[in-house]
Order: sequence, then C-alpha cells, then structure tokens
Amino acid sequence: MTRSVLVVLHQAHSNPGRVGQELVRRGYTLDMRRPSLGEALPDTLEAHDGAIVFGGPMSANDDLPFIKTELDWISNVALKSDKPYFGICLGGQLLAKSLGARIFGHPESRCEVGYFPIRPTAEGAALFDDPQHVYQWHVEGFELPRGATMLAEGQDFPVQAMRYGDKAYGIQFHPELTTPMMQLWLEFGKARLALPGAQPHEAHVEGRAKHDLALRLWLTRFLNHWLPDSASPSLGVVAGD
Repeated sequence: MTRSVLVVLHQAHSNPGRVGQELVRRGYTLDMRRPSLGEALPDTLEAHDGAIVFGGPMSANDDLPFIKTELDWISNVALKSDKPYFGICLGGQLLAKSLGARIFGHPESRCEVGYFPIRPTAEGAALFDDPQHVYQWHVEGFELPRGATMLAEGQDFPVQAMRYGDKAYGIQFHPELTTPMMQLWLEFGKARLALPGAQPHEAHVEGRAKHDLALRLWLTRFLNHWLPDSASPSLGVVAGD
C-alpha cells in the first residue's frame, strides 16, 4: 500500500525541505497542496497517513480566505481524523488558533530570527535536548491552548512546542530548513535581520555549523515518534542538504 503524507505549503516556491526529504526516504509520497494559490484541501484524510502544515510570511490572524479555510479544515478534518498532524511555525499557530488560543506579537516587538535555545518540559524531555538550539524565523507566537501539553519553552515566546491529544503537534521553529533555504531566507528576508531580537547574518551561518547536527537528530527522533510505523533501527541521521 502506498503511504502518503499531506503537505500544506503557503507560497508558490515553498518546499518541505529536509522534512520532505526524510519522509520520501522513509517511503512516503508527498501530496503537496497550496490553499493560498487556490488548491483545495482534501475532505478527509483517509488516503493519508498524516498531515504537515508548514510556515509562511502571513499571520494566522490575517483576514484571508485561505487562512479561514485552513483553520476550519484543521478543526473539522485534521483533528477529527485521528491522523497525525504536525504544524511548523505558521502551521503550529494555526493549530493553536483552531483550538481557541491567542496568536500574538511580542509586547516589545521582539522577534526570533536565528538560532535560539529552547528547553524541554518534563513532558518533552524524551524528544528534546536540554537545551536545544533551533532555527527560528517569526514575529508572532501562540498561547498554549486549553487541553494541550507544553513540550518545550523559550524566553521571548514561551510556547515553543506543544502536543494536543496524542497525535497533533505544533512547533515554532524550522527543522525543515536546508542550507540553500537558509541562504534564500537571508537574502530575500534580510529586512527581518534589522528587527529587535534578530541575529545578524553571520550568526545564522555560525549557528548552523554549530547546531544543525543536533536539529537533524531531533527531526529523526520526532518523526520516529510521530509516524512510528516509519521508524527503524537502521534509520540514522536524516538526509542532508
């Protein structure tokens, strides 16, 4: 039987990066949809083993038709399907908002752009190192929804990873990032480097050399947990760039 993961992207040239590479290596096909470009989301997840909603430059608070569509879809299809859900940055914020939580900017207009440390909670200790440095690229965060479990926390944006039920996860950071993706973000999103709290260009490059291996290992560990049928003792570090 073909195994398939629904991948929701938010820009024409976005791709699932290292997360997509690793899923393909594990034998999954990727059903990529872009609701922001008018592509429909499936009415059910019967044909999919799980769904991943990636990030984007828009806000979960934006009054855009596709944002409303995705929020409704998460509530009425993804969470009711009993299939694994993984929200990355905007995808995590959409999960939180669909559960009634607030999406907000920092009170001092600070952002997280670069590599920042996060710390696991007791519930997240099996998934995260202590501390874990992760790549961030966001100006908004989310509250912990009622009934959700905090897995990792940060300083400026306290909720960095959460679980809802036993199959839905939301994170603030970007494990999908490859080196070419980071170079594009630094080039085309360089205005963000001037925001309060953002790290300078050289710190991104240095941080990747220092912290990327640990983040690759985290992704392997997480996917083994999130899609346990794909885990294998022979699986090592996730695919490279």
